[in-house]
Amino acid sequence: MKNPHCMRCGTKLEARDVDDEGVARERMVCPACGWIHYDNPTPVVAAIVEHRGEIVLVRQPGWPEKFFGLVTGFLEKDEHPDEAVLREVKEELGLDGVVQSFVGHYPFAMRNELLIAYHVRAEGEITLGAELEAFKRILPEKLRPWPLGTGFAVRDWLASRAASIQG
Repeated sequence: MKNPHCMRCGTKLEARDVDDEGVARERMVCPACGWIHYDNPTPVVAAIVEHRGEIVLVRQPGWPEKFFGLVTGFLEKDEHPDEAVLREVKEELGLDGVVQSFVGHYPFAMRNELLIAYHVRAEGEITLGAELEAFKRILPEKLRPWPLGTGFAVRDWLASRAASIQG
């Protein structure tokens, strides 16, 4: 939690069990006024970007040199996730995209986010946005999921792709 103080009165919050529809859940509670901080996850969109028959993976500054992931970004106020994922593809890669399918939604507890993943087909020339350091291309057949975050979306997309090819 970034701000361990009450948003109403400024008192330091304390961890307490709170009855949430008959279930006790630990929440940060203000001992002075009773305000409860729920710490809900932030919605984040993720794109499995297909460009010229390959999947485009990206690396953000500060990531290990060999680590690449999906294009991701925060969902803005009043924005539909379909629109947000296309905006992120445009901002981060300079590509125009079309949503091909919704892949799934995934809790990412490490960052307190809810990932909303899509398969996006994109066209144009790649131009890295300010938030990215590098990109690489990989054939879908060589793509392997990783064991956290957006890696679960890659796993599910690969499984649905294999099922559609077989059947």
